[in-house]
Amino acid sequence: MLPPLRFAPIAKARSWGAARLARLGKPTIPGARVGETWELADLPDSIADGQSRVDGGPFAGRTMREMRAAHHKDLLGIATPAPDGAFPLLVKFLDAADNLSMQVHPDAAYVAAHPETHLKTEAWIIVECEPGARVYRGIKPSTTADAFYAALAAGRALEHIESYEVAPGDCIYLPSGTCHALGGGILAAEVQTPSDTTFRVWDWDRNDPARPLHLAEARACVKFGAAQDDGVAGVVRAATAPRLEAAGMTTKRLCKSSFFTVESIEAARAGAIPISATGVPEVWMTLRGHARWSTPSGAVDAPAGATVLRPAAVETGSVALDEGALVLRFICASPLDRAM
Repeated sequence: MLPPLRFAPIAKARSWGAARLARLGKPTIPGARVGETWELADLPDSIADGQSRVDGGPFAGRTMREMRAAHHKDLLGIATPAPDGAFPLLVKFLDAADNLSMQVHPDAAYVAAHPETHLKTEAWIIVECEPGARVYRGIKPSTTADAFYAALAAGRALEHIESYEVAPGDCIYLPSGTCHALGGGILAAEVQTPSDTTFRVWDWDRNDPARPLHLAEARACVKFGAAQDDGVAGVVRAATAPRLEAAGMTTKRLCKSSFFTVESIEAARAGAIPISATGVPEVWMTLRGHARWSTPSGAVDAPAGATVLRPAAVETGSVALDEGALVLRFICASPLDRAM
């Protein structure tokens, strides 16, 4: 059995970064804009600063790789691991002052032909946004590949991209092969398969030599028409998401894909949720208020911005939520998903 594990965030400098993450107590980088914090990462050594470390408790300072090596069964249980055996999710905060590049991630077919790349399917959950903020997701159904690439060459690609105004709590699902961009003025939580492979299709005509486009790679990955639909809802609105209300807690189902399930839990009044081993790990992010995890190993505080891993074989205990607290729950995929 393992206790809940809180992790220290890893700050990432990004040219499009804003200043909202500092309010969540995230680390800064002198002279740079922090656009991302990696809240839970278990990536290979080829990716700089790609290993999260436990923050406090009996395993303080241990990396995810070290925890996985020493406690594999208790940590992962029956979860489907990443292809290299790593923890199957990468969890982040994204803080965008400006539009991110229009990009695409490789699908399974591309990865099979290019083993140096990695599959990347992800979802954004809007935490905060400025009025009118938008996300860009998918190519319009009637647009052909020839029409899109002609428009791209002429600087008119945006005419063929679907866009959506967003509100806090909305979830945007982005399967590999889907052209997409996070708009400026948005603070989002992100869950994804553990990959850092990104191909830029268009960068809003910024023409920054430090941010090259990857048009040849993108052409091999971008999907059009019905191929963009894998059966999972692309945009789920917080206001209309499926929900369950019990004991003062409202749970909303925001996304269920073959790689992860995303739920939000909001406490109308202070209360506690019992926890016990389920055989599948979960990642909980506190977005508002305060959560406190209690097990025989002690207490783990999770104020707004904190990320806690609930191992597959977690010690029996509870997580107490303050009135008004809001958390995200990312559940790893397992063979049980395919059996249900």
